[in-house]
Amino acid sequence: MQAWTGGERLHLGAEAEVISGSWHGRSAILKKRRPRGWRHPDLDASLTRKRMTNEIKLTIWLASRGAPVPAIWDVDMEEASIIMERIEGRPLIEVLHSNEHDEELLISVGKAIRELHRNAVNHGDLSTNNILINSNRDAVLIDLGLATREYDLEGFGIDLHVLHEILRASHPSVKGAMDLVLKGYLALDEELGNPEAAPGGMPPKAIEVVKRLEQIMKRVRYHGG
Repeated sequence: MQAWTGGERLHLGAEAEVISGSWHGRSAILKKRRPRGWRHPDLDASLTRKRMTNEIKLTIWLASRGAPVPAIWDVDMEEASIIMERIEGRPLIEVLHSNEHDEELLISVGKAIRELHRNAVNHGDLSTNNILINSNRDAVLIDLGLATREYDLEGFGIDLHVLHEILRASHPSVKGAMDLVLKGYLALDEELGNPEAAPGGMPPKAIEVVKRLEQIMKRVRYHGG
């Protein structure tokens, strides 16, 4: 990591610390996982390594397929840190709160999510904090620490349902936000055709995932959600 020059702290969360800086002169961020003091150190180290390995493998796989995720440039498993490309942009939560969104922006969010799902990757934490809007007003998905390889409809439907609930709870003034996200989600399959086989199986079609989302939403309403 000698090529890394650190800058300011961007985020300090329960799971990780994120610091801006440069790597070989390129704008970058360093994501360093934080020890969880309530866990046994050996267990914590094992879980950290497993989660980091998963995030690294899936992010590199997605980037190689042209999906909208940051490039990973360096890894230090002993230090539990990853250096990756810094995406110049703002979190979707800020864009929505400042009312700087339009229909095309939310459609691009749906297309970005669908790109992950077409590659059989479930994000696992689709919050408006983990969706960046870059200078071209395209969506980039970050923080794949909870991402999984997925082929089951339910997992993809839940991924979308997480975002739906966040949009409904945190951004109620943005009318029809999830409808526009789903419009983009469906549009990518219309543009590219059915998804190709990924390692381990065939990802479901967008229309199938959206139908499962509708079923999940009905279940939640039935149970008083």
